[in-house]
Amino acid sequence: MDSPPSIPATTSIVVMGVSGSGKTSAAREITRQLGWEYIEGDDLHPEANVAKMAAGHPLDDADRWPWLRRIAEVIGEREAAGTSLVLTCSALKRSYRDQLREGHPSVWFAHMQVSQQVLADRLAKRQGHYMPPSLLDSQLATLEPLAEDEPGDAIAGDAPLAESVTELLSDLERERQL
Repeated sequence: MDSPPSIPATTSIVVMGVSGSGKTSAAREITRQLGWEYIEGDDLHPEANVAKMAAGHPLDDADRWPWLRRIAEVIGEREAAGTSLVLTCSALKRSYRDQLREGHPSVWFAHMQVSQQVLADRLAKRQGHYMPPSLLDSQLATLEPLAEDEPGDAIAGDAPLAESVTELLSDLERERQL
């Protein structure tokens, strides 16, 4: 096995994208390769958010802000402890990502990009998740791609997982070495 890439600590990789983009799969593989802590951002949603999505209603900004603040707190706690982590979070808007980055220099975004057709196919087959496929269009309408001045990179979420993660870690290593 190759040695893990040389990525400066403390780093918080936020694997982002719409539902079905492969965030969890990518995050788990990154975690396996790096040996870092993994946190599923969906687990940090307030119960009211989960119930709203499960009922087929999209979240609005008022719903998302407490969740994003909680994720930012978790990132801050790990930074203070000098611990790197991999975390999933849709982080659909620039303002949401700004909230996660505010005061947290460790944050680096990995935007999993997937075509709408592949997303629809994945969501139609997915079982046991509270997010119904009917909310995909609202997520795609909300999504703002990473801007050039944001730390991170877009990764092909419909490519083979090993390929996507290798590209992601290479991009992170290159960017953090600058």
